[in-house]
Amino acid sequence: MARADTLARARELDRPELAYLVPFPTADGMRETELTWAELARDTDWAGARLREHGLAPGQRALLTASGFEGFWGHAVIDALRALKVTYGIAEAMGWDHRRTSVFHRELRPHAVIGLSAETLEGLSGAADIGEMFRPTSVVLARPAAVPMLRAVGVSACLFSAAGPALALECPERSGAHVNAAEWRVGDRDGELFVAAGERRTSPLQETPLGIPGRVVAGRCACGSEDPRVLFADAGQPQSSRS
Repeated sequence: MARADTLARARELDRPELAYLVPFPTADGMRETELTWAELARDTDWAGARLREHGLAPGQRALLTASGFEGFWGHAVIDALRALKVTYGIAEAMGWDHRRTSVFHRELRPHAVIGLSAETLEGLSGAADIGEMFRPTSVVLARPAAVPMLRAVGVSACLFSAAGPALALECPERSGAHVNAAEWRVGDRDGELFVAAGERRTSPLQETPLGIPGRVVAGRCACGSEDPRVLFADAGQPQSSRS
């Protein structure tokens, strides 16, 4: 039996609703929640819509930097790239794999780099000018601690981060990282973020402090989205509502 036949037969088999157990850090240690295949499909659709806002389109190339334990959102982003027919390469987000990021960036010449970490940038800076490296890249979506490093050298980076089990992704307006309001409830208390599952999620998650400094802005974004926006303190974003 050919591999294509095997895969076709496998798709006909029943499979459990549960896709992943999602561990995530909170203010009180690690927690877990469940992720179903249906929820993953919705997360993929949402991520794909956000990536289209950044101009990703069929035939382009992207570089994703992510760690294996981040599969709960990494899978949604990968599936979104596949749905968009964007060719992608993957490097580890830990600093020790910065050379792979450098090689992929040189060989792929990506339209987008997604998930850049401060650790990767620190590794790259020992052998390259990160400004010269990433300024020509059309879309750079970076983790909170990496954003100030990139913007300081003239790279128009947008935010890309986990917010507990939720994905936060900034639009081109760069006014905070959107979280899917149809799936998650996010807010802040005493200068730190919390997350709770929305009504559509199968696994209940009560309001959970994440121990991440930041605040949440509600209301319509200039991009047209009504999804709340997370302002991460590590990204150097204003933490006062009067800022």
